[in-house]
Amino acid sequence: MPNFSSIDTFALAGRPVRRMGYGAMQLAGPGVFGPPKDRDAALAVLREAIASGVDHIDTSDFYGPHVTNQLIREALYPYPRDLTIVTKVGAVRDSAGAWLPAQEPADLERAVHDNLRNLGLDALDVVNLRVMGNVHEPSEGSIEKQVTALAELQQRGLVRHVGLSNVTAAQIAEAQRITKIVCVQNHYNLVHRHDDALIDALAKQGIAYVPFFPLGGFTPIQSSELSELAKTLGATPMQIALAWLLHRAPNILLIPGTSSVGHLRENLQAAQLKLSDEVLDRLDAIGAEKG
Repeated sequence: MPNFSSIDTFALAGRPVRRMGYGAMQLAGPGVFGPPKDRDAALAVLREAIASGVDHIDTSDFYGPHVTNQLIREALYPYPRDLTIVTKVGAVRDSAGAWLPAQEPADLERAVHDNLRNLGLDALDVVNLRVMGNVHEPSEGSIEKQVTALAELQQRGLVRHVGLSNVTAAQIAEAQRITKIVCVQNHYNLVHRHDDALIDALAKQGIAYVPFFPLGGFTPIQSSELSELAKTLGATPMQIALAWLLHRAPNILLIPGTSSVGHLRENLQAAQLKLSDEVLDRLDAIGAEKG
C-alpha cells in the first residue's frame, strides 16, 4: 500500500481525500459504451484501488451507460465510510453510444436518480455538472438554470455537494452565486495548461481542481525528453506526468483511469515520486514546447 501522508490530501466534500484517486470511465466497454470485456477484471481493479488506499472515485451513470456505477456497487457495496464517490450529470448516450447533451432541469434530476439507483445510495457525495460543448476548451454561456436545478436537489437531500466540469472562470463565479462549489474538473495536463491561472485562483479558495485527460487523453503525451527524464528517474513517462500534476498545486486531485490492476498500481506509485526543482523546470520546458 502506498505510504500516504497528510500532505497528500486535500479537502473535498467537507473531508480530506487522498490526492491520487481513481477514475472509473475505462471500466466500461470500448468507447466508454457497453459492458467491459472482462467483468471480473473490472471488479478486481476497483477492489484493488480501495485496498491500496484510494478514497476518491470518479464516475458517471452515462459511462456505459449505467455500467461503471453498477460495477462500483457490485465491487464495493457496502462502501467504506471514508470513500467519496463523485459523479457527473449533463449528458446521455444514444443507442449507438453517441454523447448527447442532457442539460434541462428534468434531465439533471433524472440523472441524479439514475446515479442514486445504480450506486445504491440515498444521497450523492458530489455531483459535477458536465457542461457540454468542446471537450478540450469550455465555451462561455450561462449555466444558471442547470446549477439552480442541482442546488434544489441539494436542498432536497439528494446531492450533498456540487461541482462543475468543462467550465470557464466566469461560469464558476456564476455558479458560486447560487451554491457552494467544491471542485472543478477541466482538461489539463503537462502540455495543455490553459487553466494555470484558474488552478491558482481555486487553490486560494480551497476548491479542488481535478484534471481530466491528465495524461493527454486517449493519445498519451509523447515526448523524447519526457521519456529520457523518466528513464533517469526510474519511472515511466506517465508516472512523471502524474507526479508533475501533484507538484503543480496542492488543490489538484488526480483520477487516472485504467482497467488493469497492474496499470492501477503503476499510477498509484506516481504519488510517491519526489521531483526536484531542476526536474520540474525541465518538465515545464516540455510543456511550453508541446503546448
